Amino acid sequence: MHRLVTAISLLTLVLCVLCCAESRAQTRHGADSIPVSAIVMDGDTIPSITLRLVEVVDKLPKKFRKQREQWTRLRNAVYVTYPYAKAAARILKDVNSRLATIHDKRERKAYLSTIEKQMKAQFGDKLENLSVYQGKVLMKLINRETGENCYEIIKELKGGFSARVWQTVAFFFGGNLKSEYDRDEDKDIEAIVQEIEMYRGSRAVL
Repeated sequence: MHRLVTAISLLTLVLCVLCCAESRAQTRHGADSIPVSAIVMDGDTIPSITLRLVEVVDKLPKKFRKQREQWTRLRNAVYVTYPYAKAAARILKDVNSRLATIHDKRERKAYLSTIEKQMKAQFGDKLENLSVYQGKVLMKLINRETGENCYEIIKELKGGFSARVWQTVAFFFGGNLKSEYDRDEDKDIEAIVQEIEMYRGSRAVL
């Protein structure tokens, strides 16, 4: 009988210790504690955490990796050069408006010389750092924004001889000042431009 009472007393003491330990374990303490939801199953308290959904995809096949690399290269080029094309369209519009009011040949030449110096100061270093590939994309975007190719713009502002010289230089670097923008042929560029415009529009709203 004495042994039974002793065993019951020990069992009671153990249960009390376990309950106290469980109570302490479920109480938040310390700066590194993280409260979580919990569910009770058969008397046991079990932490319950809802994980966010993740998308598991397989490694891209080699042929698709090549396409993604080409797309990424084009996208980067458009993001870099599109602001310059927009600026070129704005400047050309202003220049043409100003030239329409200047009839003296010497005055026109002086005005164009001033604009050229301003553009070199503002864009010279940046444009010199463009790659040949980015330069090709820029020429297409300038045609998209202005309706004129780079050869026509240079010929109009600097004369036919300058246009032919720069066309020769572009040819040796794999470019073409007369390159035109085609919305069907250049649909990937157009998609990226629309992406940029949509992003800018959402930022303006915000």
